[in-house]
Amino acid sequence: MSPETHSERGGKAKQPHSELLLRLHLESNPDALCIVRAAVQGATEVLHFHEAAARAIVRSVDEALANVIRHAYKGKKGMPIEVICHRLWSDATASSPEGIEILLEDSGEPADLSKLKGRPLDDIRPGGLGLHFMKQSMDVVEFNHQSGKNVLRLVKYLSTPKPGENPEGM
Repeated sequence: MSPETHSERGGKAKQPHSELLLRLHLESNPDALCIVRAAVQGATEVLHFHEAAARAIVRSVDEALANVIRHAYKGKKGMPIEVICHRLWSDATASSPEGIEILLEDSGEPADLSKLKGRPLDDIRPGGLGLHFMKQSMDVVEFNHQSGKNVLRLVKYLSTPKPGENPEGM
């Protein structure tokens, strides 16, 4: 990974085999979030995620997209965002999926990775908990900036890895 990548798991990741499920090209507009939520919900159903996990995935994507619109694009409408969902397989011969990978790409202002910290949970007020929810809900949360694009990678495995087990083969 490049030095501009921030990951919740250290080390070099071995990518599981993947299959494209969904690719959405949209513009920064809060009205489009309901469409993305429905599409991601459908992808989680295809992969047979339990209801609670599916809700957490959808909430994570929704929060991430809202942050792109609010922070990377400073609320400006009509700016490009791409949402890409892959079905993950543990290897090329696997008969059942391992999980879902969601990539969010934008051309907005890059995030200051040193400031990507959720506020303390005991600080009771609206906002500022989206990153905390994403990290709690997803197995992998990675931020990357390359070739003028911001890329957020979210991964959720169908079965949570056991302590000490590395799901990406690192």
